[in-house]
Amino acid sequence: MRALMLNCTLKPSPAVSNTQALADVVVKSLKEKGVDTEVVRVVDRHVPPGVDTDLGDGDEWPRIHELLLDSDILIIATPTWLGQPSSVAKLVLERMDAMISETKDDGTYAAYNKVAGVVVTGNEDGAHHVIAEVAGALVDIGFTIPGQAWTYWNMGPGPGPSYTETDHRHEWSEKTGRTMAANLFAAATALRANPLPPAS
Repeated sequence: MRALMLNCTLKPSPAVSNTQALADVVVKSLKEKGVDTEVVRVVDRHVPPGVDTDLGDGDEWPRIHELLLDSDILIIATPTWLGQPSSVAKLVLERMDAMISETKDDGTYAAYNKVAGVVVTGNEDGAHHVIAEVAGALVDIGFTIPGQAWTYWNMGPGPGPSYTETDHRHEWSEKTGRTMAANLFAAATALRANPLPPAS
C-alpha cells in the first residue's frame, strides 16, 4: 500500500515547517503499518496555477499527479492563514480538479477507491473550517474520506507561538493523528477488498 503526503506549507526547504512536524506523526504511524509513504513539499516544486494536469513549460505537477495515481492514501497537510487553507493547498486542489474527468483502465474515476485525510496547523483557530474546505474538495474529486481522517493543532484565538515553539496539546494532536492513520489504512484496505464500481 502506498500513501502520498502533500505538505502545503508556504515555507520552502530547508525552513522548518510546523505543518510537517505534525504531519510526521501521521507518516510515522502509516509506515509502522507497512505503508510506503512519500512526502512532497509542494512549494519546492514548480507548480503553476491552473486546472489541467500538464501545463507544459517545466510544470512539475505531472510528476506529483503520477504519485497521486499510484497512491492508495492521500494526505493534504496545510497551515492556516486568515482562517483559510494556504494558497499552496488551494493551488493543489485546483490542479487536482482535472482528475474529476480522468478515468482509470477499469472505468472508475481517477480518485475512486482512494482515501484521503487532512492535517492542519496554525497559531490561531479555524482548523475545523480548513478541514471542511479541503475534505469537501477531495470528496468532489472522488476520494473517500473515512471518519476521523484528520488531525490539527492550534494555539487558540489570537496570535501566538507555533507548533514547534510549544508543547500545548501536542499529545491530543498526535493521538488524533495516529487515529487518523489507522482509519485511513482501514478504509483503504476495505476499498481494496470491495472497490467502488465504475460509473454507469
